[in-house]
Parts: sequence; C-alpha cells; structure tokens
Amino acid sequence: MKTPTKMRKAHWIPVVAGFLRRGNQILVGQRPENNSLAGQWEFPGGKIEGGEGPEVALARELEEELGIEAQIGELKFSCTHSYGDVNILILFYEVLYWKGEPKAKHHLMLEWIHPEELIHRNIPEANRKMLDRIFKALGVPWQK
Repeated sequence: MKTPTKMRKAHWIPVVAGFLRRGNQILVGQRPENNSLAGQWEFPGGKIEGGEGPEVALARELEEELGIEAQIGELKFSCTHSYGDVNILILFYEVLYWKGEPKAKHHLMLEWIHPEELIHRNIPEANRKMLDRIFKALGVPWQK
C-alpha cells in the first residue's frame, strides 16, 4: 500500500518591480555575479519585507539599488512564476518621477534601452513569459 506523500506548503516571495522611463527608453539593470540569475537584465526592484506595502517596498528598493527618491505610481499588472519550488508574485509599478540620477549600487551596470530590446536581452524567465504584458503596460506594440 502506497502512503500518501506529504504535500509541501508552497513557498512564495512577493516582489516589486518598477518601470522607470526616460523619453522612449526604460531602465534595466544587470544582476550581479553573486546573485541568483546572475548576468540577466531586470527591472529595478526587489522583495517586499514584512509589514511593508508594495509601493513603500519599491521606493525603498529603488533608494537601495539606484540611490534615488522615487514617487511610485499605479500598479500596471501582476504575475506569478515558479523557479523550482520557489514561487514569486511580481507586482509591476509605474515610477512617476524621481530625484537623483540612478546609479548601479546593486547591479553590475544599468542601461537605458528601448522596450523592444528586451526581446533580445538575457532576461529572467518570469519577465520573458510576460513580455506581451510588459509591452502593453509600457504602451509599446507587441511584436513576437
């Protein structure tokens, strides 16, 4: 007789990401070598800490990662993704404006790129599967 396997409770990590725009370009950062998904390009942001609202978390992350004071706008969309047994919930926000010039305090480097360039970049799978929604949120026509 087979004994039922114990169901593991799913492990979820809530994450926020921000769309910073300069003209027709958006800001992306390359993940550092000592992190998971090293070398991949991502939107600035990070994990929501206990007791934080998502907008507060994003403002904190942008200050820590980029050295800027940001005004967070509306939630553009949310999605989920699984990396093995770790599940992430990503909340994508518009960043309305900021004080200071973004600096790579966390990332290897930062680049202002046209959204269409994301198709050819090494980006996390969680973002790649959402490119159509990212393009829509940025007001860019989707082209596969």
